[in-house]
Amino acid sequence: MSDLSDGADGTVFNGTVDLPRIRRAVREILIAVGEDPDREGLLETPDRVARMYAEIFSGLHVDPRVHLKRTFTQKHDEMVLVKDIEFSSMCEHHLLPFMGKAHLAYLPNGQVVGISKLARIVDMVARRPQVQERMTEELADLMMTELNARGCGVILEAAHTCMSIRGVHKPGAMTMTSAMRGAFLASATRAELMALIFSTRR
Repeated sequence: MSDLSDGADGTVFNGTVDLPRIRRAVREILIAVGEDPDREGLLETPDRVARMYAEIFSGLHVDPRVHLKRTFTQKHDEMVLVKDIEFSSMCEHHLLPFMGKAHLAYLPNGQVVGISKLARIVDMVARRPQVQERMTEELADLMMTELNARGCGVILEAAHTCMSIRGVHKPGAMTMTSAMRGAFLASATRAELMALIFSTRR
């Protein structure tokens, strides 16, 4: 985990996140909802929230492509799938988390990437305020472009707390999104991907 601390001038974290500004904003929110930010239980809350935001939004300040730069020559022309990659992200509409699993697959074109790198790009892209649909598209575009793949497919399934703790109050509802590129647009390849991901589930 990163060292979440103020910068040398006391105003920034890692040159990117203004922790004091977040602290002031959280204090104002507490006052606005009718709380006393100076009571014992809330005294350190603004600082905790500032550090949390620096961590969960750290993907705004990194380039996930770096993890796909190193590939290996390998004669393998069948599907490579890493499934059930757990992630958590933040809905940009209500700043509430959504959590679930990502499934990433691609068809190599003479080059493969370390399988852990696919999990790493999920983590990096997830650590931003966003919508699930855009996250799905971004992951597919990253693999297609950086791996020079013949095709790729991304499926995300997630539970959104903005649906479970507010609004319609539907805990347990799952949102599924997919993005297919290249050879994965063909029905047979898409069907193979779906079978590999979901056929073993009970």
